[in-house]
Amino acid sequence: MKTIYLLFALLFSSTLFAQTFEADLQVRPRFEFRNGYKTLLPENADPASHTSQRTRLILGYGDESLKVKFSGQSITVWGDSPTMRLEDNNTFSLFEAYGQYQTSPNFLFRVGRQVLSYDNQRILGEVGWAQQGQSHDAALISWKPAANHRLDVAAAYNAEAETLIEAPYLVNSYQNLQMAWYHMDVNNVGFSFLFMNTGYEFDTALQDREVDYIQTFGAFHNFVSGDFSGNVGAYGQAGSRNNRDVSAWYTGLNLNYKLSSTWIAGLGAEYFSGTDMDDTSGEIKSFTPLFGTNHGFNGHMDYFYVGNHQNSVGLLDIYGKFSYTTSKFDFSVMPHVFSSSANIVDAAGNEQDNYLGTEIDLAAGYKFRKDLQVNVGYSQMFGSESLEILKGGDKDATQNWAWVMLSFSPKLFSYTKPEVTAL
Repeated sequence: MKTIYLLFALLFSSTLFAQTFEADLQVRPRFEFRNGYKTLLPENADPASHTSQRTRLILGYGDESLKVKFSGQSITVWGDSPTMRLEDNNTFSLFEAYGQYQTSPNFLFRVGRQVLSYDNQRILGEVGWAQQGQSHDAALISWKPAANHRLDVAAAYNAEAETLIEAPYLVNSYQNLQMAWYHMDVNNVGFSFLFMNTGYEFDTALQDREVDYIQTFGAFHNFVSGDFSGNVGAYGQAGSRNNRDVSAWYTGLNLNYKLSSTWIAGLGAEYFSGTDMDDTSGEIKSFTPLFGTNHGFNGHMDYFYVGNHQNSVGLLDIYGKFSYTTSKFDFSVMPHVFSSSANIVDAAGNEQDNYLGTEIDLAAGYKFRKDLQVNVGYSQMFGSESLEILKGGDKDATQNWAWVMLSFSPKLFSYTKPEVTAL
């Protein structure tokens, strides 16, 4: 290790700025037992089990104004390749790779693959639960005109490959994105405003490809007042998708009360507008949290908005939370009661009850040391006939999900070269 430090000392000896180089490693295996995860398991189907693993290497360099970050990862499932392998099925990929330059204490720009994460991550988040995470190839400008004000503006334009003429964009993602986020703090109260425009290519009836745009806009407010804390958000969506008009909205409220230094009780609700199953207008009335960290909201079993439930009957989620947290151990119980916000009809066209089901989530974690943690969880879904209509499967069968995850996250080394006079 001393040799490494000496190498960087020689490398940085001609700079005027203090410089830092860091290297971190994360190894995160997770075992899951899936007996109704994401959808109701059919009567004669057997549950699935697997172990996935994230292996991520994070390198960072920074000085007074320049920052460069590289985060590469390999996402595998144990056994997806033979023990004597020439190569893995899941190859090494980039999670983050960007350069950032801060022209002044109040202004910076960042270019490259990066995480766009804001507020409670309801609309834009890192999706840390997913082994692969979520990042964007984008350019970002961040301006802080005052200590309690910040404006971020980001833009992205995607292509599938280098070409000499215009080519269709066939990746399952947006073709271009523009985003502006403004935040201000007043004492212990925060206010955020978001506007995002996302363009998606689609095939027309004439086999041409066009770009439709969805606008997502709204506000988020969080507060702390004594033992009370909480947040509220409201967003709308307009524009068009696949040549269909979009008119949708969302609102959410979360309140927490600190019972003691370790115990917190909370309750909340979220409402997503939906489209009636017998709707014939052709309009999309279903709100979609496009890039949110959805696993953390509408139940850990991911029945809603985790790669599913788009352009569907919407959702009303009423939930509670009871949690215990210390420096090493945490535990939580979180029940959800789900209903649709739009009409559900059966195959004969008869309108059904809006109640979808109740889910109970249990989760716990223990930190052995700062770079080693274990987390476990168990969830059970009690589905209704209406959920069976939406998802298929058998509501009367036991539907549950259990998991255990280890997180190894050591810092390999961190070197800081103090500011020196150039030679």
